[in-house]
Amino acid sequence: MVTRETPVASRAPGDPPEDAARTARNRGYEVPVDRRSPAAPTAPRRRGWRGRLHTTLDLIRANPTGRVTLKIFIGILGAVVVTVGIALIPLPGPGWLLVIAGLGVWAVEFHWARRLLAFTRRHVNAWTRWVTSRSLPVRFVLGLVGLVFVSVVVWLSLKYSLGIDVVARALHYLATH
Repeated sequence: MVTRETPVASRAPGDPPEDAARTARNRGYEVPVDRRSPAAPTAPRRRGWRGRLHTTLDLIRANPTGRVTLKIFIGILGAVVVTVGIALIPLPGPGWLLVIAGLGVWAVEFHWARRLLAFTRRHVNAWTRWVTSRSLPVRFVLGLVGLVFVSVVVWLSLKYSLGIDVVARALHYLATH
């Protein structure tokens, strides 16, 4: 296997990404090469665990089998997280948070998920800015409406999926005690 190497924009010897790329080349994997000239501006390097994660993902993607395996693994893991999140939406708990987290997992490997996650972030941030710009009584009413909505969803979920009518039991309890 022949690899073409071109100068990488001003990296110090012994940098972890360069060492990882050299190790991957020595093991026979094809490593993407930075084709910019040394004078070209460089993107900011990530440090810490994110840098190691990106380097590891790049090394996995450099191998055709690793690329397919990573895509399948990310797809299944994201599907599990999103499914659990969707199941928890009507229940009290972090349902929407898990759906967005699963979308973030998919965004590691799938472009459509990255775009959908950016769309979601934009709209959640816009909603948050709008709500925080309102007066305290308006925010209180919005919170109350949200609480009523979640309560109705929980009540209907319990009534029609488990056959437990919480309102009827509460009224019966109040009438007998």
